[in-house]
Amino acid sequence: MTIDWSLFITELISNPLLLAVTILNIGVIIVNGATDAPNAIATVVSTRAMKPRRAIMMAAACNFVGLLVISAISPAVAQTIFGMVDFGGDSYKALVTLMAAMVAIIVWGSVAWWFGIPTSQSHSLIAGLTGAAIALMGSFDAINWNEWIKVIYGILLSTLMGFGLGWVFYNIIKRLFRNVNRQNANTFFRWAQIFSGAGVAFMHGAQDGQKFMSIFILAILMAAGMGTGSGSLTLPVWLMLLCALSMGVGTGVGGERIIKSVGVDMVKLEAFQGFAASASTFVSLIVATFGGLPVSTTHTNTTAIMGVGAAKSPKAVKWSIAIDMVKTWVLTFPGCGIMGFVFAKLFLFLL
Repeated sequence: MTIDWSLFITELISNPLLLAVTILNIGVIIVNGATDAPNAIATVVSTRAMKPRRAIMMAAACNFVGLLVISAISPAVAQTIFGMVDFGGDSYKALVTLMAAMVAIIVWGSVAWWFGIPTSQSHSLIAGLTGAAIALMGSFDAINWNEWIKVIYGILLSTLMGFGLGWVFYNIIKRLFRNVNRQNANTFFRWAQIFSGAGVAFMHGAQDGQKFMSIFILAILMAAGMGTGSGSLTLPVWLMLLCALSMGVGTGVGGERIIKSVGVDMVKLEAFQGFAASASTFVSLIVATFGGLPVSTTHTNTTAIMGVGAAKSPKAVKWSIAIDMVKTWVLTFPGCGIMGFVFAKLFLFLL
């Protein structure tokens, strides 16, 4: 199914709840741009291949283009999120619940950003939606496990492939360039790292943009009383542009806190190591996106950096920082899920 612009505007004007969900979803996308997107270029900044502000502008542009291009080719990730949970047949209650999920995601993401914690907006989105749907339906029957299991697959893929490829790429590059003049190698890898960082930002736009576009489509279908959670999706160009612009704004406005946590504090990287980490993240995101697996760019990039650091020397990784990040990821699902559940119950009671 596809949603045209005229239907969206008509429903937006006539339905205050849809307007609220739209504003909140745009807010979530902007927060995502500020918290998740900078991970794409964290290593580019930490190795001084680019200055922070230029790197952030590059990430914003690549996020925009990546969302447009990949979404036009394959909406697999959006399809997964679209069918992940069931909000029932009551359009009014479904919209109230979806609004509660958006509030939970924004609260969780904003707190994490304030403390400079690279939490995953992807995991927050999935947890918030799941908790809210359970609150509405009153049981775990709200979850479509055939789709939700892809989240688990995505976590395993992003962790194992990110870390593993980081380790492998580090060793391959080190072996291939062991006899190359160090200065020449550094010059080459600074440029290579810029291109690989741009590639990660490109794929981040594709991954996360599709997740938020599916929320828009869910909300519009709820408002129009057309039912949700089934059928194949065709992502409209106007929606791609809206999400891409919102994400680009978020990336351009924020991000330096997260760059410092991921690319500077956890591991000290040279140019070729930064390239190995970015290339690992890029490959992992391609596999996940075309496989319809919703993964976290933050998670994938961080594990890739850890893999590179571990290949260099286990002592090169500040494992205390890495452990703190893992704790945050682990807490995101129950934490944001409970927030989604509580906000949904509260909003359904009040509204």
